[in-house]
Amino acid sequence: MKTGTFAGPGSGMRSRVSAVVYYAVMTVLFPLTLVGYVLWIGGATLNARRTGVSMTAQAPLAVRWTMHILGLRDDPAAAGVFVIVPGIPRSARTIISIPMLLAFRVSRYVPRTYRYPFEGDVPRQLEAAARVTFFDDVVERFVPAIDQLVVLGAGFDTRPYRPPADADVESYELDQPTTQTVKVGLLRQAGVDLTHVRFVPADFQTDDWLAALVGAGFDVHRPAVFLWEGVTQYLTRDAVEDTLRKVSRSASGSVIAFDYFTTEALTSADLYWRFGRSSAAAAGEPLGFGVDAEPPVRERTAELLTSCGLSLLEQRTLGSDTAADRAWGGFAVAVVP
Repeated sequence: MKTGTFAGPGSGMRSRVSAVVYYAVMTVLFPLTLVGYVLWIGGATLNARRTGVSMTAQAPLAVRWTMHILGLRDDPAAAGVFVIVPGIPRSARTIISIPMLLAFRVSRYVPRTYRYPFEGDVPRQLEAAARVTFFDDVVERFVPAIDQLVVLGAGFDTRPYRPPADADVESYELDQPTTQTVKVGLLRQAGVDLTHVRFVPADFQTDDWLAALVGAGFDVHRPAVFLWEGVTQYLTRDAVEDTLRKVSRSASGSVIAFDYFTTEALTSADLYWRFGRSSAAAAGEPLGFGVDAEPPVRERTAELLTSCGLSLLEQRTLGSDTAADRAWGGFAVAVVP
């Protein structure tokens, strides 16, 4: 893992000074950054409508690209793909990166949005950044002992192209056919080795993805690690439960890691969540599923998994998880008994 030197938690006065310098530079150059984001969002939106490629798959890729160029998390595949993703003007990427890179080089400060590994509480707006550390940790811990890796709703995830050292793993990616076709083309264009990855087109809402996975060579009699990042919230409850039940039919000892929202995110009148739901709907990917927010959310998550034939192994609740201030999400790892 490639790690840079930067001012972060525990750096005391130096960290505070670095933060001031970083945000001073970003403030001065904010008009440039704003222009870049307008170009980026506009181009990505038009491309999504024209091609059907998921917009929500691009944001996590952008986070991992930033971590890579700042020297915090080595991910050449993400770096290579991001700079050629269709619909995002090259000028937008350049305009956005100049202020950030200049501020970083002057201050050596990394804002929490891109910090890796992510530490501490997870604010709502930093869930996508925090889950990079969560899913990477699952891969590092489980993949060396389990030789099948399945990325469900893979989007532009690049973890199959940066496996743990000395890991001999067969990787499978499942995703919507349109997004997957574009991704495979981008990976090849970026010169990424695809020989150890099998691509399985599938729609979680309508297709028997497990049958398609087996048809591609997956062995249900051998344990597997399933990664399900940033997907559950866009599915129906039936699709989520069906997916979990299919995972439970894999070999004993298989694990699935996933993140989720709770029903608080789907129903809250809070401006943040109202805006988030509206943005997702406008992008053609409305929020649909949430774990029951009745505290404690850990128990609600365990109940969901048990009903689908899985056992909760690890869970982290995001938010306060009280009757007055309910949790809005979580990270979980489940195991096939």
